[in-house]
Amino acid sequence: MSAQNHQNKLAGLDNLRALAITLVFLFHYRIFNHPAWIDDAGSFGWTGVDLFFVLSGYLIGGQLFQKIAATGGFSFKEFFLKRFFRIIPAYLAVLIIYFTLPFTHEREALSPLWKFLTFTQNFGLDLRYHGCFSHAWSLCIEEQFYLALPLTIILCMVVKLGKYAFYLLPLLFLAGFACRIISWQWHLDPILNEDSFGISWYKYIYYPTYNRLDALLIGVGIAALFQFKPAIKHRFTAHGNIILLIAVAALTAAYFLCFEPFSFTASIFGFPVVAIAYGILLIAAVSPSSIIYKYSSRVLSAIATLSYSIYLSHKIVIHLTQGELSALGIDADGNLMFMICIINCLLAALLLRYAVEKPFLLIRDKILRKQ
Repeated sequence: MSAQNHQNKLAGLDNLRALAITLVFLFHYRIFNHPAWIDDAGSFGWTGVDLFFVLSGYLIGGQLFQKIAATGGFSFKEFFLKRFFRIIPAYLAVLIIYFTLPFTHEREALSPLWKFLTFTQNFGLDLRYHGCFSHAWSLCIEEQFYLALPLTIILCMVVKLGKYAFYLLPLLFLAGFACRIISWQWHLDPILNEDSFGISWYKYIYYPTYNRLDALLIGVGIAALFQFKPAIKHRFTAHGNIILLIAVAALTAAYFLCFEPFSFTASIFGFPVVAIAYGILLIAAVSPSSIIYKYSSRVLSAIATLSYSIYLSHKIVIHLTQGELSALGIDADGNLMFMICIINCLLAALLLRYAVEKPFLLIRDKILRKQ
C-alpha cells in the first residue's frame, strides 16, 4: 500500500471515529441542561458506541489476523502490552478524579471501585443508584473483548478449527438474539407497565456484554473476511460510493427501527441492524473509491485522535462548565453554553492526551522495542 493510500485509509477511519464521538457527545449532552434541538439531534447518538465497537472489532481483529497470516501466530504479551498502555493510564486518571473529587460527579453515586477496576461495571448497572461515570460500561465490554478475542483465536488454533473458526462469528451473532429474548422475557415482560421499566431496560438489555456483541462481531468478521478472502475484499471496496449509499439506507432503516428503543422489536433487532449498518459504513470508509476514504480533514483527524480522552472526560467537563457558568448568568439551556462546553471538552481532552496518554504510549514503545 502506498503512503498516500495508507494516509487515506487512516483518514477514512478517522472520519468514522470523529462521527462516533460526535454522536456520543450529543446523546450524553441531553442528560444536562441543553438547547431543545439537541433532543432530536442526539436521539440516535447512542449508536455512536456501536460504531466504536465496529471499529474496535475491525482494527483489533485485523491486527491479530495480519500477524497470524504473516507468522502463523501472534504474541499474547505484545498484544496486551499495547492494549494496556493505550487504554488503562487515561482510564485510571479519570477514575482517580471521580473517586477523589466528589464535586466532579455529574449524577448519582459511583459503582463500587472494584467493578471499575475489574471492568465488570456494565453488569447489574442501575442508573438510579450508580449513574455517575456510567458511560464506562462500553469500555468494560471492550476490555472483556480484548481478553476474549485472542483467547478464542488461540483455542481455535490449538484445536485446529481452521476455516471452520469463521463460523463462530455468525453463531455468536445469532446467540445475541437468544440472549436478548431471554433477558426480555425474564426481566422486562413482568414489569412492562411499571415506572421502573426504562431503568430496567438499560440494566438488562442495553448494558450486559452478552447482549451487545453484535457490533464487535461485525467488525471482527469484516477484518477476517478482508484478510483471508482478498478477492471478496476487492469486490466490495471497488464500489465504495455505492457501499456508502447502502450504508446510509441501512442507517436510515435502523433509525426508524429504533425510534422507540424500549420496544420489543428494537430491543431484539435494533442492535444487530445498527451493527450491520455501521459495518457497511466501515467498508465504505476503507474503500479507495469512496468519498469517506478520500476526504481528509485535520479537524476530523484531531477529533478522532482525542476521541478516547473526550469519551472519558466529557461528562465531568460539561457538569463543571454548566455549574460555573450558570452562576455567572449564562443560560444553561442555550447554544452559547453548548459551544463553551464543546471547547472545554476539547481542551480537557488535549490535557488528558498530552499529560497521560502520550507519555504512556512512549513508555509502551520503549518496552516493545526491547522485546
